[in-house]
Amino acid sequence: MAIDRAEVARIAELARLEIPVERIDRMAAELSSVLDFVATLRKLDLAGSEPMVFAPAAAPLREDAPDERRLTVDAAVAAAPAAEHGFFLVPPIVENVNP
Repeated sequence: MAIDRAEVARIAELARLEIPVERIDRMAAELSSVLDFVATLRKLDLAGSEPMVFAPAAAPLREDAPDERRLTVDAAVAAAPAAEHGFFLVPPIVENVNP
């Protein structure tokens, strides 16, 4: 399935992405190849195939027990560039929009 420049621009707008004009043709080709690959997968006859699972059903589960290791506040902030009263100090990232 071929994706054209207009479709790439529409998808980018819906996803709120800024795609530089010089990359639109490349993006169209990449999206087209992904859709072609999915179309190829859909042609496979999977009748009689068992679904794959991440872990075998017979795999043992871990015991749901609390971990006794604890990170103290002092150890957590020891390597921080700035800390105060047990909290990390970070620079503000939002400026006052209503001066």
